[in-house]
Amino acid sequence: MEKFSYVNATSLEQVTSLLNHSGWGEVMVIAGGTDLLGELKEYVETPKTLVNLKTLPGMDSISADATGLKIGALTTVADIAKHPTIQRHYTVLAQAAASVATPQIRNVGTLGGNLCQRPRCWYYRDETVNCLKKGGEMCYAVDGLSKYHAILGGDPVYIVHPSDIAPALIALGATLNIVGPEGEKTMAVEEFFTLPATNPFRENVLEPNEIVVEVQVPQPKSNTKSLYLKAREKGAPDFALASVAGVFEMSGNTCQTARIVLGGVAPAPWRSKEAEAALTGKMISEAVSKQAGADAVKDAQPLNDNEYKVVLTQNLITRAAMMAAHA
Repeated sequence: MEKFSYVNATSLEQVTSLLNHSGWGEVMVIAGGTDLLGELKEYVETPKTLVNLKTLPGMDSISADATGLKIGALTTVADIAKHPTIQRHYTVLAQAAASVATPQIRNVGTLGGNLCQRPRCWYYRDETVNCLKKGGEMCYAVDGLSKYHAILGGDPVYIVHPSDIAPALIALGATLNIVGPEGEKTMAVEEFFTLPATNPFRENVLEPNEIVVEVQVPQPKSNTKSLYLKAREKGAPDFALASVAGVFEMSGNTCQTARIVLGGVAPAPWRSKEAEAALTGKMISEAVSKQAGADAVKDAQPLNDNEYKVVLTQNLITRAAMMAAHA
């Protein structure tokens, strides 16, 4: 990797001032480093300065009350997964966090890092390939090896977003706080991510001088059931081939409302309003669940090697709805 200077941050004001006068890549922030260090070693990123966020006080806590959760961006994935209130009332979030990587990575990886991590596409990660996402002229997955790439929302870049936690937060209707030189702003997690058609070079709406500082999750209603299902290629910890975060308000076996968010199939966490519409107001049966799955992938555009994701995603949604109805 290239040489860089290293700064231990002491305040958010210091962080934003260090980021303020640079574009993407000159100065970067690091917390757990589980994603960024790989990019440095592969020369995908070559910053001149790294700003260590782990030295900032008060950004690694979880608080819960009757209104919901507040989770600092430096909270580890492991702490989210094992938090008793999250396990009990925000099950989809606890399950998503528990599915991330290995215990070693969960113990150092942070919430903010999981949301802001870069794609794992083998063309993007290859320092010898100048793909469209790195300023080149084409997405090599279109005519190349595309087993792990997008089937929804991919044009013109067919990466998939690697976060497990993001789909769960969107399904729960979470918001996040962002700090920049102009102060703090709040937005829905669903609005944080962007598709390649809008910006092929980035996966979220952060400016180069902004960082995520906190996530808020509203308290689910008492009749809510939620779960996270993840299909991976091997039994060992791995990224999702496809995943489903489902949050269902149930009255008996009838689904009053549903929020279905997919992972592993699109360049951003993909909310399926088609599946939600197929489930809302219906008594959940196998036929209704299968229809929801079919509706979710009706507009899928698989590449040469990933058509299997269409059926896989459909089946995961079917399974999630049936589990919610019969839990």
